[in-house]
Amino acid sequence: MAKPLFARSWALVGALVWGLALALPTAATAQDGARDFSPAEKLLFMTRQLGNLKPPTTLNYSFRKTGTMEAGFDDRVVLALKAAADGRCCAVHTDFLTAAQRMVLPDVPAADSNPVILHFLEREVREMQRLTKGSQLHFRKRIRMAVFNAATVRDLSLRYLGRAVPAKEIRITPYLEDPNRPRYEKLAVKEYRFLLSDAVPGGLFGIRAQINAADASAPALLIEELYLEGAEPASL
Repeated sequence: MAKPLFARSWALVGALVWGLALALPTAATAQDGARDFSPAEKLLFMTRQLGNLKPPTTLNYSFRKTGTMEAGFDDRVVLALKAAADGRCCAVHTDFLTAAQRMVLPDVPAADSNPVILHFLEREVREMQRLTKGSQLHFRKRIRMAVFNAATVRDLSLRYLGRAVPAKEIRITPYLEDPNRPRYEKLAVKEYRFLLSDAVPGGLFGIRAQINAADASAPALLIEELYLEGAEPASL
C-alpha cells in the first residue's frame, strides 16, 4: 500500500497541529491521492464536518478521565467558530481543558474537518510520552499508520438530545504491533474509538481512549472520553 499523504496534502493549508491540515485538500490533490487514503482517513480528516454549521457558533464537549491507574477528573473543551477569511466556516479557537490540565493550541484560520479530533490525539500523544518517556513522534506515527491501514469502520446508532442518530465508529489499536511495545507493555493495549455522525453539530459525537486491565474482570486502567454536549455516551 502506498505511503499515506498526510504531510503532502494537509501541509497545503499550513496547519500547525501534527504538521497536518484541518481543511480539505484541493480537488486536484484529492483526485491524485484518492487511492492512497483509507476509508477511516477520509471519514476522520477529509470530511467537511464543520459544513453543517453557520458561524459564529460554539461547540461544547465534556471531557472525563477515569480508571485505576491515576486520579481522574472532569473538564470541558470549547471550540469557538467564526467565519474564515473566505466567509466559509470556520476559523477556530479551542480551549482544551482548563487550569492545570489546559493544553495550549494554535488557532486554526480555516478548518473544514473538526479540529477537536486532532486536538484530542495531540493530548493523547503527550500523555503517552509522559507515561512511557517515549517519543511523541513515534506515537504520532503509530496512530497515523493505524488510521491508514488498520482501522475498522462500522455503522451504529447513538442517541443525541434524546433521539437516535446514525453514526459510524472508527476503531484503532495503534500500539499492539509496535516493535517498541515491550517498553510499555501495560499501555500497549490502548484502544481508540471515534464516533462520527452527520446528524450532530460539527460531525463528531465523541472519542474514547481506553486501556483495559490484564484481568478482564478488573476495572479499566484508564478511560479518557470526550463527548459533544447533548450526546448520550453508550457502552461500546
